[in-house]
Amino acid sequence: MPFLLALVLFVGALCVLDLVLTIGVIRRLREHSDLIARAAVGGAEVMRPAGARADAFEATTTDGELVSRSTLVGSTLVGVFSPGCGACAERLPGFVSRAGEFPGGRDRVLAVVVTDESPTEEFAALRPVARVVLETRNGPVSAALGVHGFPAFAVLDDAGLVLGSGTELDQLKLPVGA
Repeated sequence: MPFLLALVLFVGALCVLDLVLTIGVIRRLREHSDLIARAAVGGAEVMRPAGARADAFEATTTDGELVSRSTLVGSTLVGVFSPGCGACAERLPGFVSRAGEFPGGRDRVLAVVVTDESPTEEFAALRPVARVVLETRNGPVSAALGVHGFPAFAVLDDAGLVLGSGTELDQLKLPVGA
């Protein structure tokens, strides 16, 4: 009988310990969820902030056109995407729509697809509304803009000054009209 009592107490103590540890894990998961939610709403910068200047860059578009910071004319809308990024796929249609309305048209919109593989068809919608650059992680354009998260959006002036940036197009002050 004393053995049975000791076994019951031991099992009870293990259950209480398991419960305490589970409550601790749940608390940590909630903290992490809050941090992720704040970052997704714009609490974290994914590229150079407004007022910073993009470094010099030079890249070739999928059409063979050379683009660089010095070839920017007026305000340029920039979108940086990556295949397999759920938020990129979600925000791509909005970017395509805004790019189609951007003053100056396709020549004033730059889309960067960061991938180590061939781009998927999901990014084909960018070609009619933007000059598209394919590059690997830390390629010339994304490195010049300090991109470290996806999607990343910005408006640059012709000197490479970031007029606005973020993970949502609504965070930018986009010019309207053509």
